[in-house]
Amino acid sequence: MCTIMAYFKKEAPVKAFEQALLETTSRGPDMQKIVEVQGGLLGFQRLSIMGLSPEGMQPFVQDGMYCICNGEIYGFRKIKEELIQKGYTFQSESDCEVLIPMYKEMGVSMFKELDAEYACILYDETNNSIIAARDPIGIRPLFYGFDKEGNIVFGSEAKNIVSLVEKVIPFPPGHYYKDGEFVCYKDCTDVKEYLSDDLETVCTNIHDLLVKGVEKRLDADAPVGFLLSGGLDSSLVCAISQKLLNKPIETYAIGMELDAIDLKYAKEVADYIGSNHHEIIITKEDVIAAIRPVIKALATYDITTIRASIGMYLICKAIHEQSDLRVLLTGEISDELFGYKYTDFAPSPEEFQKEAEKRIRELYMYDVLRADRCISTHSLEARVPFGDLDFVDYVMHIDPKLKMNTYNKGKYLLRHAFEKDEILPYSILMREKAAFSDAVGHSLKDDISEYAESMYSQEEFEQGCAKYDFARPFTKESLLFRDIFEEFYPGQAEMVKDFWMPNKSWDGLQEVNDPSARVLSNYGDSGK
Repeated sequence: MCTIMAYFKKEAPVKAFEQALLETTSRGPDMQKIVEVQGGLLGFQRLSIMGLSPEGMQPFVQDGMYCICNGEIYGFRKIKEELIQKGYTFQSESDCEVLIPMYKEMGVSMFKELDAEYACILYDETNNSIIAARDPIGIRPLFYGFDKEGNIVFGSEAKNIVSLVEKVIPFPPGHYYKDGEFVCYKDCTDVKEYLSDDLETVCTNIHDLLVKGVEKRLDADAPVGFLLSGGLDSSLVCAISQKLLNKPIETYAIGMELDAIDLKYAKEVADYIGSNHHEIIITKEDVIAAIRPVIKALATYDITTIRASIGMYLICKAIHEQSDLRVLLTGEISDELFGYKYTDFAPSPEEFQKEAEKRIRELYMYDVLRADRCISTHSLEARVPFGDLDFVDYVMHIDPKLKMNTYNKGKYLLRHAFEKDEILPYSILMREKAAFSDAVGHSLKDDISEYAESMYSQEEFEQGCAKYDFARPFTKESLLFRDIFEEFYPGQAEMVKDFWMPNKSWDGLQEVNDPSARVLSNYGDSGK
């Protein structure tokens, strides 16, 4: 991960800008640079992943144009070769150095051509032109806002700009900004018609595209590791990677000391694929102590995001302290594409598809946000194979009749796609999903709820909820999270659209008042 930041104001306050940039040093601990340009200030913090030499430090500058980017540009070597043939020269092995020449050749149309997870800012000093963009899923974070005089400020995280702007606003995924206007260049949820492929063809394509998505993300000049929960998604990423690399990979699992579900399944996977496996054991005290730093890191008050982040935050902290890894591959974004436990209640294929579209549109506020912040806070970079743009595009165009759980097995297409490979134990390939916060340990959710109960009397709870008009808390746990959020990000609650919850308009879900899959009637053996 890296941090990008920009304040476009004549004589922008350098000291305030530098202080705001320091809030995210963990994103880019290797080098930091602030550059004064004609229109204001650009800031960059570097975590060296591709092109480790000093020449890879940003901003990149060429013919009066500046570029800062937090991202991975897949296939950049081929792009670079094509640009060299057109007369461009390069100073580093950084993937992001291709962006200025690409912009010179293509203008803003370059963004829809990028196979990348990124957030970038370009500044053309000659024309005093400001351009910013974010990948279509929102895997890499970007926020913006305006100061009291109406000058725009950009930052990788809310904490970069909250002291400089009136209101912190998430930069919309799949959009670019140019000179005051936001334009959507790609909407992953815009599905005009479905594929006519049969089930076996669909599963073959799912298999091949996911393998390609993993393969792209193994390319790094820094050490790579893997988060392994023992669930379907992370296990597939690890097993595919092990096969592609043909050498033991470094896998990490986390669990509570008393009742962890994940640890036994993660070990089963690790033993099967032959990885160098590491277990991180945490306690109730670790969980409670992590609540405040997790909320500060995430800049959210959402219940399920915070619960699921506790384990991820603590495992990444241990990885940072105990290893030299710089890149982590994770299993996020599978559920949004193939379905959650609650999407078994979808009343029709059309409703299933609408829910998938909603989840993909909102990913940047929930699971993607969690993965980015928990990992980057500990000076690591997240890579998300299920977020590969070709993969997402294909799965979103599969007829939802095939994705509905008519097989008595959730996410059947993904499971069936890898049956023939035998890269995982069959029991893992067909294992029902457990909610991550439960899988780390059933007691994790209970410990947090118990702690929140101890913090407020009933009267304090009612008064505390009443002071919030937007996304009003409805449990003591949600009030605790919101109160802590307001300490760090006062008045900025609208950064998050609402609480992540199952679709309560569907039969079987109307009475659900907790985001955990554990409360669903179909949870069954998932948590065992």
